[in-house]
Amino acid sequence: MSKETIWLVIGLAGQACFTSRFLIQWLVSERQKKSVIPLAFWYFSILGGLTLLAYAIYRKDPVFILGQSTGLIIYLRNLYFIYREKHKKHLCLKTD
Repeated sequence: MSKETIWLVIGLAGQACFTSRFLIQWLVSERQKKSVIPLAFWYFSILGGLTLLAYAIYRKDPVFILGQSTGLIIYLRNLYFIYREKHKKHLCLKTD
């Protein structure tokens, strides 16, 4: 397999991860009959974003690199907020 083919597969895998986050969000929302963003959405965002960033760096595409890197910051920040909130709730339960 050529280097170009390997990177094409990496890029497609990243796009598949990135796209699957919407499928996950849609399925969870349908089950709960309301709009929900599950934790898996953020993990797939990070996985897809990192893979696509690697592909963008390989392709030397500054627009793609900028878009994926800023997205990763947002996804990681959202996970931080989620875990911080869970930690606060856990601490509140311990003090009650």
